[in-house]
Amino acid sequence: MYIGRLGDGSHPDDGIYILLKEVIDNSVDEFTMKHGSRIEITLEGNRVSVRDFGRGIPLGKVVECVSVINTGAKYDDESFQFSVGLNGVGLKAVNALSSEFTVRSFRDGKYAEAVFKGGKLKGKKDGDAPDEKNGTYISFVPDPKVFSAEYRFQEEFIEDRLWSYAYLNTGLSLIYNGRAIRSQNGLLDLLSKMLGGDGLYPTIHFKNEHLEFAFTHTSGYGENYFSFVNGQNTSDGGTHLAAFKEGVLKGINEFFRKSWQAPEIRDGIAAAIAIKMQNPVFESQTKNKLGSTEVRAWVVQEVKEAVMESLLKNKDIAAGIQDKVTTNEKVHKEEATVRNNAKEKAKKTAIHIDKLRDCRYHLNSSSAQHRKEAENSMIFLTEGDSAAGTISKSRNPDTQAVFALRGKIFNVQGYKRTEIYKHDELYNMMVALGIENGVDDIRYSKVIIATDADTDGYHIRILLMTFFLSYFEELVTSGRLFILETPLFRVRNKATMEYCYTEAERDDAISRIRGAEVTRFKGLGEISPDEFGDFIGEDMKLLPVTITSIKDIKDKMEFYMGANTPQRKDFIMENLLNVTG
Repeated sequence: MYIGRLGDGSHPDDGIYILLKEVIDNSVDEFTMKHGSRIEITLEGNRVSVRDFGRGIPLGKVVECVSVINTGAKYDDESFQFSVGLNGVGLKAVNALSSEFTVRSFRDGKYAEAVFKGGKLKGKKDGDAPDEKNGTYISFVPDPKVFSAEYRFQEEFIEDRLWSYAYLNTGLSLIYNGRAIRSQNGLLDLLSKMLGGDGLYPTIHFKNEHLEFAFTHTSGYGENYFSFVNGQNTSDGGTHLAAFKEGVLKGINEFFRKSWQAPEIRDGIAAAIAIKMQNPVFESQTKNKLGSTEVRAWVVQEVKEAVMESLLKNKDIAAGIQDKVTTNEKVHKEEATVRNNAKEKAKKTAIHIDKLRDCRYHLNSSSAQHRKEAENSMIFLTEGDSAAGTISKSRNPDTQAVFALRGKIFNVQGYKRTEIYKHDELYNMMVALGIENGVDDIRYSKVIIATDADTDGYHIRILLMTFFLSYFEELVTSGRLFILETPLFRVRNKATMEYCYTEAERDDAISRIRGAEVTRFKGLGEISPDEFGDFIGEDMKLLPVTITSIKDIKDKMEFYMGANTPQRKDFIMENLLNVTG
């Protein structure tokens, strides 16, 4: 079984969360079969426990089900025809990658238990449990010898994953450390949470046995999609998402008897789609993009019909969509003029983007033969030629590109999207990323902000995040924007050298390394290329930029990055007093 990546828990796709997913998936399968509607998840340090109230593993098969390959019970059961994977090794992988692993099954007043250490059976027992309801209990500690020794679970990542389960399984209660997570309206609740009531019209919501979707429009730019296949979050979309977009386009055009283009209809859309299908084919082992082509026809047709029916039944929805699309038409005509002027200006001033040091493989153009390299492609947005030079000398030219900023970019908060075409640096950055006409053609799998860890560097980070969140939200919500973490200190003597990312790590290293010499890195350009190669290689520390609510982030951006207000002045003064006091 492929768990994606090891990591230290700082990224939602790190292996420790995949282990938790494998355990919860089995409990959700029981709910799907109408055996138990409650799952209890507990996190204590690095130990995770999951208790469901399904049928429970057969008592005589407890050891085999978590340690012997091909001993699962899902293969011939019709109820599991919509599972993402039926390889039968989920719990075995969790066991093998855990330093401690306990399984306990309750059935009809009796129980059976097995305890493993490092994947090896250390003990088992059984007996009576008259007060316990049927179900399965799994407890595990990811092995620090396999994962980073400093790994730790981030509760926000766990909660986000649990909310996804709740949205896709209405009626299921997930109790995380005593807090209830549940949804009664599925994907409608997901959009309500993300938008915070910021939709321009009542959300269209449709659901049947194998398709569910919800969408509305906001006053913002870009497109936001949340897509799922058989409960798996397909963050990179795929054929089902493309079919959904086509169905929306056809449904709206046919209802209004228009021939609007896709950008006019989709700009500002926020949507969620989930499908169930047998034997899905994904484009990568991480299963984040669906490749099955047979879904297109039926998804397009069902979405188109459902959209037309919603517009026919609800005049407010129809009026809201018509207003948004006509507004988009006007905005796009204005943008086209400004964009063409920017292109002509760019042709006169430079044939190529001189601040871009490109890589060989790109997400939007690589062949199937180089799909793995394309999925690992990334671009570093860094400040100044010094830092760009250091990264360029250390990078992998096949998959790592570098774009050098001149300094602090224009603060775009509150400006129309046409404004960014008037700024050469912003325009060149868009062209370098391939997002001039939207994120569908983005050239890199990851966009990484790499700035100095000082006040100016932090300001540039915020300005870049404001830019992406203002005009290219989907780049953030699809998990493509990151911040590069580099060490602040180097602590060494003649025999030992350690890199430290915090003052606490520095102090700990000083206490352990005799006669330590401490170097404070003031900027990326001060780190030698030989050293820097370690920080953008396999053990690169990336902090993902994530949001839990589009409405909330818009309000915060307006407060922090918008026009000065008395409230912001008061906030600054209060926090300055806290720092100095």
